Amino acid sequence: MTDRAWFDAAKGDIPQWAASMPKDADGTTIDWDWVRSLDLAHGVGTIPESTPQSIHDALKADYATRERLESIIAQCNSAFMTDFDRFIGSYRLPRALAYANRRLNDNINTLLHLGEQQHLWAVSRERRGRATIAVLKPYSGSGPSNDDQGMLDLSGEAGGTSAGNTAAENSDVKFPTTVALDDVQDRTAAILDARAERRKAQRFQKRAGDAAMARANLSGATSPGGAALPGGAAASGIATGHHPKPDWRDAYLPGRDVDAVMGIDIETTGIDPARDYIIDVGFEFMNMASPRPAGEPETYAYEQGYYAAGDAYGQSRLAFGVPPENAALGNTLIAKLTGIDVRGRSSEAGYRLFDEWPQAQAGLLARLTQQPYVAHNATFEHSWFMLNVAGYAESYRAGRITIIDTLPMSRQWDPGAVPTNEHPYGDNTLDAYAKRQGALDSAHNERHLGLEDSHIMLVAMKHHLAALKAQGKGPWGSTGRAGVGGKSCGRKR
Repeated sequence: MTDRAWFDAAKGDIPQWAASMPKDADGTTIDWDWVRSLDLAHGVGTIPESTPQSIHDALKADYATRERLESIIAQCNSAFMTDFDRFIGSYRLPRALAYANRRLNDNINTLLHLGEQQHLWAVSRERRGRATIAVLKPYSGSGPSNDDQGMLDLSGEAGGTSAGNTAAENSDVKFPTTVALDDVQDRTAAILDARAERRKAQRFQKRAGDAAMARANLSGATSPGGAALPGGAAASGIATGHHPKPDWRDAYLPGRDVDAVMGIDIETTGIDPARDYIIDVGFEFMNMASPRPAGEPETYAYEQGYYAAGDAYGQSRLAFGVPPENAALGNTLIAKLTGIDVRGRSSEAGYRLFDEWPQAQAGLLARLTQQPYVAHNATFEHSWFMLNVAGYAESYRAGRITIIDTLPMSRQWDPGAVPTNEHPYGDNTLDAYAKRQGALDSAHNERHLGLEDSHIMLVAMKHHLAALKAQGKGPWGSTGRAGVGGKSCGRKR
């Protein structure tokens, strides 16, 4: 059980956030009094009676609450990172909102299953634009199989339901086979698409303004030759052959002096840190240039017997749980991908939840700030740490965290990442990168467990850096950086 006092402290920060962030990510004025009224610690979902209209109304209410919460959470990162006067002192309010939203999302999925069991609708999970959403369709006698979730027995009768029968079929109450579905459809994809279009329009407007300024030669006072037009040949970075254009990910590339790093990988119940849970964390340390520290154990037993510890040291594997409601739903997709069955990871079975375990968060944060941390597609880990690790956002903004990403190393410096129709930027998955760099045998695949994936990532990075140094490329090339490199705030490296 988590210490509930921090939720009160988080609400105490509302005046700071209200002064700095009047609108959410969708441009709607935030009702901070409504936020203050929420019981973040004990749940913001609706528990209905088991009648068709009650289930329908509860789902509708929960969707509306989730939309409001997530539009606020989505704006918090930008507001916090651009608060240059440091008026907002803590990121605990967004973490508290995300904590409540995860439980709300579990409640929504429970309602979806309850409605399915009572023949109110059939649920399918479909990819729509930027999101996979639950699509409700009229019940037609047999619901579609659901690869993302297990089935939940909500009959309330232990052992009283025969295999294959639903709760409705075993109840004395007869429910209608259909209810109105138009106002209980998941709007996530439409919201994300609209948000992306607004950002695109804003970027276009900024570029047009920059171009107009350059054409007017308003910079002539300081640049006699005039400013080059944005997007022109000099700025485009276009090159012939396999030389990817620079992009924002390049900020995460290592410098030529990088040495001691911590590799980390997390496994989660989904891809959204405001909806899903961290269930597995694996990390280890490796020196990219200096010798392995003396006195560290010489061997470590990974799950894969063919993995050799080599230069790695300080390995750690941490397992976390999910709330009972999430465990009851199951998660077939994650079970297939990682081998972790959340049905056995309930907090009632003794597993601690990461977002309810301050000591685990503090221990991880201490390691993340000791040296640069490395991840493959590190923005994923970063987004989860922002909404799960107490103190991470504050440490990152203060420049105490440096992040290195092996994904842009693969994109920019690995000639084997050749663009194809299937992979326009080359195949830069961890599996492909590790195999090209000799960290993973071609006969085996990425394991999708935190520690094992961290290991092959660091081995690949070390092999890659050694080859680049011998060739005078990458960090040692003309565009390479001195120092540790990586992405950090508040200071130059």
